[in-house]
Order: sequence, then structure tokens, then C-alpha cells
Amino acid sequence: MTTKHREDLLRQMIRIRRFEERCVELYSSTKIRGFMHLYIGEEAVAAGVLGALGPSDAVVSTYREHGHALARGISMEAVLAEMYGRTNGCSRGRGGSMHLFDAGRRFYGGNAIVGGGLPLAVGLALASAMRGEPVVTACLFGDGAVAEGEFHECLNLAALWRLPVLFCCENNLYAMGTALARAQAETDLALRASSYGMPSWPVDGMDPLAVAAATERAVESIRGGSGPCFLELRTYRFRAHSMYDAERYRDRAEVERWKDRDPIPRLAALMREDGELTDAELETIESEVGDELTAAIAAAEAGPFEPVSDLTRFVYAEHAS
Repeated sequence: MTTKHREDLLRQMIRIRRFEERCVELYSSTKIRGFMHLYIGEEAVAAGVLGALGPSDAVVSTYREHGHALARGISMEAVLAEMYGRTNGCSRGRGGSMHLFDAGRRFYGGNAIVGGGLPLAVGLALASAMRGEPVVTACLFGDGAVAEGEFHECLNLAALWRLPVLFCCENNLYAMGTALARAQAETDLALRASSYGMPSWPVDGMDPLAVAAATERAVESIRGGSGPCFLELRTYRFRAHSMYDAERYRDRAEVERWKDRDPIPRLAALMREDGELTDAELETIESEVGDELTAAIAAAEAGPFEPVSDLTRFVYAEHAS
């Protein structure tokens, strides 16, 4: 992996982390309202997976999708304005934190329903296959989605029809407040997925280099016509499930142990050891990300609200006379 690739991964993870840290402040001051689910701790997955996809590939995400959207190339301004409910947001302020969407970037949600993105991804992949397009659809979802019926239906159909889908399970060990081992008899999710006859393997989701390498391998296989692949990305969220979560279901010591594997300082340390990063270069990255975030906040706060007269726009179809 080149120095440039490693730097890109580090920069992307820092962008996501600083963005969400600032979102906590904005939410606490009620500038952002509604539900908000933070991605802090899981940045290696977004940077590694999204960075390995091409611009023509499709992405279907979850309600914990800020990191996915940023890594896909949706601007901080468009994401933050959406969370502010302004019309310069990527969903015109109508979706908020859980429904980020950008058709131009082929980013199809942000979906608030657990497992709801799986059928969408299979449908997109089926369309690509029928058109003969060399396109991969990446579907990101949490370990909680594995308990949903559509998970099994979608893996079965994708394998049966050899569809170009990359299933990316972000296994952070907790489906909301329920530990994986308390809800699933088989906790090796890659093993479960392999029962549908598709290549499936576990990946260290706290290592962006491992995630990027595994994704590149899977994308190459899928694009070559071999059918779907499944990645179990074993990661961990450092914050509660959502801003409303009292987080009484896990031990604080467990969280601290996982923080020792924080992907950002780990990659920075590795790059320093290899002579690929200096303290000054890291400070430059942080400064540039800070400037980007400051500009995004200013643009979001200056963005207009949608007029009341547009309340039913995009809700009811307009029939030609």
C-alpha cells in the first residue's frame, strides 16, 4: 500500500472523527435536532470500504451513516446542512441525520429501518446485472440486521442469482443495547453468511489497511462475475447507540479496552515508524480538516429553510393535464 493511500485513509478517518465530535457540540446546543447516531470508533470501516469503490459503484447505508457519506465524497456542508434541516442539505433538509442521500454520488441512503437497505442493494445489483454493467453495489449494515428476515432472503437471492453485491456487516458487538452473544446462537457472522455459498471472511474493522485490502479483494472478485461477497468487519463504537442512549448495557472498562485500538492514532503511529508521517504533517491535516469543518458549519447555518408552501413537494406526484 502506497504512502499516499495510507495518508488518504488517515485523513478520511480524521475528517469523520472531527466532524462527529463537532456534531455532538451542535446537538447539545440544539442546533441539530432529532435522532443522531455517532460513528466514532468505526472510522476505519468507512475509510477502507468506501475508498476501494469506484464512482460508478452504488452504496446503500444505515442510519449511522455520516462517516459513509463523507467517505463517499458528499461534502461536509451538504451533510451538516441536512442535519440542520436546511435546503442546501443533501436531502434538501427533509431527511436529517438518518436519511442522507445523493443520487449523483450513487449514495442511496441513510435508511432508518434496521436491515432496510439490504433489499434495496439487491435490487440495485439486479438492475446492474440485467443491464450488463460492471458495477458493484456495497451494502453496509450492523450486526443487528443479521436477525432480520430480509438479511437471509437477500443473501439467498444474491447468491442464487450471482448478483454483484458486497455485503459489509459492521459488527460492533451490540444491536442497539443487546450484546451479540445474547441474541445470536452463532456469533461468527462470516461463517453464517458462508452458508449461502458466497465467499465470506472476517476482517479487523479497527485496521483501515486490513479493511481496504479485504474490500479491494472482494470488489475484484465481484466485478469479475463471481457473484456476491460478505465481509464481517469487526469494529466497535466508542459512543452510545444514539444521543438518547443511557448506555447501561456495557461495562466502561470494555469501552476503554477498545479505545486502545483506536484506528486513528494506530495508523498515525505506524506511518511515523515507517517514516511516512511527521508531527508537522499531521498538524497540517488537522488544520485543513478544521478549516473545512468551520466552513461547513457557516454554510449550514446560513442555509435557508424550506418554505411552508413546499410542504407537499416531492410527496404527491404532479400529473400532466
